[in-house]
Amino acid sequence: MFDFDRWREIFQTISKNKLRTALSGFTISFAILLFTLLFGVGNGLKHTFEEQFVGDANNSVYIRAGRTTKPYKGLQSGRRIQFRNDDSKFMNDKFEYEIQYFSPNIERNMQAIYKGEQNRYTVRGVYPDYQPLESAVIQDGRFLTYLDLERRAKVIAIGRLVEEDLFGQLSALGKNINIEGIAYKVVGVFNDPGGDNDERFIYTPFTTFQGIYKPNDEIDRFGLTFNPNLNIDQALVFSNLLTKMLKEKHDVDPRDQGAIRVQNYAEGTRNVQQFMMVLNIIILFIGIGTLIAGIIGISNIMVYIVRERTKELGIRKALGATPKSIVGMIMMESIFVTAIAGYSGLMIGVFTLKALGKSLEKYFILNPSVETYVVVGATIVLIIAGTIAGYIPAKRAARIKPIVALNDE
Repeated sequence: MFDFDRWREIFQTISKNKLRTALSGFTISFAILLFTLLFGVGNGLKHTFEEQFVGDANNSVYIRAGRTTKPYKGLQSGRRIQFRNDDSKFMNDKFEYEIQYFSPNIERNMQAIYKGEQNRYTVRGVYPDYQPLESAVIQDGRFLTYLDLERRAKVIAIGRLVEEDLFGQLSALGKNINIEGIAYKVVGVFNDPGGDNDERFIYTPFTTFQGIYKPNDEIDRFGLTFNPNLNIDQALVFSNLLTKMLKEKHDVDPRDQGAIRVQNYAEGTRNVQQFMMVLNIIILFIGIGTLIAGIIGISNIMVYIVRERTKELGIRKALGATPKSIVGMIMMESIFVTAIAGYSGLMIGVFTLKALGKSLEKYFILNPSVETYVVVGATIVLIIAGTIAGYIPAKRAARIKPIVALNDE
């Protein structure tokens, strides 16, 4: 039940000891403020690394061909490796379980024209499976289908910025775009979380593009995603084995790093996870140190407060106050000051992170923020610490005999 007299005593004590209350409150607020800022900056760094992978699926693997750098089996170095359609069948047959989505890729930089508007864009011939690789999200219409592949249809899915460039405020859906003399019908418009560059691509069926520009079944590169059930180590084993087998198929020295290049996003994910784990440990260590410093500060202040009020407590006991009521009063004051100061530090920290958010991007700290449960948990820890810090000296003071307390200097 709410005890009005008890709270009036607490507020009177606080108002009579403004400096003491301010110092104890500042210690708590500063601890929570620093804790909030540290975790906010740590999360900002985490968001920065996550942003690097947002344009593509985290389980993406890209395979590119280059030139050999070492002679092998009587073949000279400098030989250009050329992927063909049989490489697609080879990979899908050998790694049926490990591959989730798969798409060969042919790419050219081409002039696109619609009425009086024109610009150059990267046009890619792909399978429908290429959509999840690039994390493309359909805004209007649809993406390519396997029926488009079978029919070798002259259709395209264009990025949002391609539509803006060529069509302005009009919809591109159903319109024909002339790409270097060939008319392609727009069947879809997509946006991409990877940013502006990824929204300036044009996708067309692989069979259509290969039939026009690669009559000898040539392929520029491959994109695929590995089975999401694979862990990072299994995914890396898969990509290493894939590299090994492709090198064997194309008579490439196993030590040759330039002829066939396989980029597995699992490796980058593992590196980021390791970095974030180390970063989180450092931030957690500093955060705990900050809280411990705050707890020590609260404890020292509460010991001083109780010591300073020894005579007052003696008078209260002489007038009939029970040890329980004395302990309760000191603890309530401690909890109240800790809670208010902790919440203030939390709010200052959150608003500081919001205010500095944009200016920190140049230091590779993106969207610095902190989860509510983290700082609330830290505040609760300090409140509990404040309760304990108030209880121990209060319990000791409540045991002092009134005559001893009154004679205290």
